[in-house]
Amino acid sequence: MRKLVSTGSPWESKVGYSRAVVVGDAIFISGTAGEGEDVYAQTRDALATIEKVLIENGFALADVVQSRLVVADFEHWGDAARAHGEVYGEIRPAFSLVHALPFVEDRILVEVEAVAVRASA
Repeated sequence: MRKLVSTGSPWESKVGYSRAVVVGDAIFISGTAGEGEDVYAQTRDALATIEKVLIENGFALADVVQSRLVVADFEHWGDAARAHGEVYGEIRPAFSLVHALPFVEDRILVEVEAVAVRASA
């Protein structure tokens, strides 16, 4: 089974992607930007969106097995990493931190991706 998940972002249809794709007991969540004035706030907001997508599709935050942070300004990687650690501290998924410049919109300072596998019952 393959289920496409949309959140209605205008970029989804323009670029031809889904917010997430569920295949069996796994969900793959696309790069997700958040709202806020700084990297920390945007990271927390993006992680909240990811958690919402997970829950709406029968997953939990604890099911995340891989996470990737992509930051536009590497000087602020620590703020993004701090927000990530506050959310995933005990879960400890596999992790990558990437510097990419620029994003498609100047206001975007960070994007977060995730892969989760539903825990066995």
